[in-house]
Amino acid sequence: MSNKSLDIIHDEHRALAAMLSGLRGLVASIEAGRLKPDFELMASMIEYIEMVPEKVHHPKEDTYLFARLRERSAEALPVIERLEAEHREGDARIATLRGALEAYRREGEAGLAGFQAALKTYIEHEWQHMNTEEHLIFPLARKHLSAEDWAQIDAAFLANDNPWQGPAGKYAALFTRIVNTAPAPVGLGGG
Repeated sequence: MSNKSLDIIHDEHRALAAMLSGLRGLVASIEAGRLKPDFELMASMIEYIEMVPEKVHHPKEDTYLFARLRERSAEALPVIERLEAEHREGDARIATLRGALEAYRREGEAGLAGFQAALKTYIEHEWQHMNTEEHLIFPLARKHLSAEDWAQIDAAFLANDNPWQGPAGKYAALFTRIVNTAPAPVGLGGG
């Protein structure tokens, strides 16, 4: 049985993974000397990651999916508690990443390694987090939630518009700016 809300979460994970992969590729191209640092572009990519997953995606998981699963499954509690703690730490992780980018901007090439390390840590955490949700929470939700639970959760997720576009296309405009500025293969810009 397919659940619309789990499909939406999976699609949002894929979109986040694409943005993270793009940022990682951009930084690798800078390190290899193929591109010059574009600090505004990298800051925009971090802003997008902050605005969508941290401010829209995670609260939606906490409020709807995790809350209902918490009511239905003691087995899921330790995983939910860990994931919710990670959600609460999201602002601090983004601040660390943003701070490393600012240090790179100030220090020039000497700051690249610090930014790369912060980005690597952030990406590894996000991959682990998404994998935990998809490989532990999704099966537990499918096992323990009722059709009525799913109807309510799906309705909430479907009512939340596309978080990657945001209210009145707010995030879509930021995404378009990133795609138009970033060089291939990340975006359409000329680098």
